[in-house]
Amino acid sequence: MTGFVRDGVCHTGPQDIGSHTVCAQMTDAFLQYSQSRGNDLVTPVPEYGFPGLKAGDRWCVCAARWLEAAEDGMAPPVVLDATHEHTLQTVALADLKYHALRYPDYPGQLFPEP
Repeated sequence: MTGFVRDGVCHTGPQDIGSHTVCAQMTDAFLQYSQSRGNDLVTPVPEYGFPGLKAGDRWCVCAARWLEAAEDGMAPPVVLDATHEHTLQTVALADLKYHALRYPDYPGQLFPEP
């Protein structure tokens, strides 16, 4: 279960020093990039309830780390409707929209309409 408070969404609070507020869909490229930066998101850590991630999984990423990846051309797609507004203190909305996950069944739309 993702989220700093493990509630399935990217909620945040005063104890979330890393600002885990960007809901991102993992890619192999981002997972490798993250690992090369010393943040292994692939290896399970059962004692912390962390299953390890694979491409396609969604995870709440630290806003500063996501921005760093974006600046290096390695940012994973963002799920805008699950990303916390606190992210905007670190990342510009235009950058989030540029990297927004798009759904193939709804060309050009950021998320499917109900």
